[in-house]
Amino acid sequence: MKMTFRWYGEKFDSVKLWQIRQIPGMTGIITTLYDTKPGDEWDADAIARMKKTVEDAGLELSGIESVNIHDAIKVGAPERDRYIQSYMNTIRKLGQADIHMICYNFMPVFDWTRSDLAKMRADGSTVLAYDQEKIDRIDPQRMFEQIDTDSNGFILPGWEPERMAHVKELFEMYREVDEEKLFQNLVYFLKAIMPVCDEYDVNMAIHIDDPAWSVFGLPRIMKNKADLHRLMDAVPNPHNGVTLCTGSLSSNPDNDIPDIIRSLKGRIHFAHVRNTRHTGPGQFEESAHYAADGDLNMPEIVRALVDIGFAGPVRPDHGRAIWGEVAMPGYGLYDRALGSQYILGLYDAVKSERGREA
Repeated sequence: MKMTFRWYGEKFDSVKLWQIRQIPGMTGIITTLYDTKPGDEWDADAIARMKKTVEDAGLELSGIESVNIHDAIKVGAPERDRYIQSYMNTIRKLGQADIHMICYNFMPVFDWTRSDLAKMRADGSTVLAYDQEKIDRIDPQRMFEQIDTDSNGFILPGWEPERMAHVKELFEMYREVDEEKLFQNLVYFLKAIMPVCDEYDVNMAIHIDDPAWSVFGLPRIMKNKADLHRLMDAVPNPHNGVTLCTGSLSSNPDNDIPDIIRSLKGRIHFAHVRNTRHTGPGQFEESAHYAADGDLNMPEIVRALVDIGFAGPVRPDHGRAIWGEVAMPGYGLYDRALGSQYILGLYDAVKSERGREA
């Protein structure tokens, strides 16, 4: 298990690489070229500069989150093959730069959805939260305005202004796309790119839908164990794998996360570890990583990752806003740093336990 931290780059993030470097046990950075658009072929020189910036800070560039997928691929438009070719060219350049993991998602229109970006908790911290009743009262075409107002002036991934300016057109694009068509378009994409993934040893790690159910009537296809295994079986290449996000899976409390982890041995290429607390049907808020602060069995989640021999990158996911920090919602320094130490402590304890059992 390699502890990593998501970083949005010098132009977009309030957190500095030197601060991340000082977190005990932190070895890697997960980042991307944030000024590229879905469908763009990445520039090799820009990739090299990104990697050098990270390495000059004494860290490893452990993976990319994300190389976003153009909507033409998701809806199966006639021009999708052109965009798939651009994606393959980007994979090739990343592999040539010795970068071997891409986290991505296949969610239509919105990469993730929350009703609150700064819900106040009893201790005075604020968190990301979801309330289906609030979402049901929102006009999806006005959703960006609310997100933008609450973003502390930061551009949130998946909610870029230039993309959200075309929400109406995006909904129209997906009007005839149901879950089965979206799934088949994902399989088509993955089968097309697997040869270049094989050639350059690049793992594709699909993120769980967030939340793990349909929002605004849009199809969701990565929601649970059955969905994940269907995709692994449809494209059995080991480079086709999963970003195991405990927070997204836990949006549906029926998901048994340790069981899902153990069932995906060899196919989990990246792990997002965070905790959530359910406050009612269709309602949850993101909590501290510490198990007692939420509903997830964090020790058992880490134990499951150890049990399957997971050795890839893991990162503390969305943190609380604490100690007066003003940062991108969910992506401040302090609480994610605390979360990394909790995860590493659990990891050390499980490894020690396993050593005694041997």
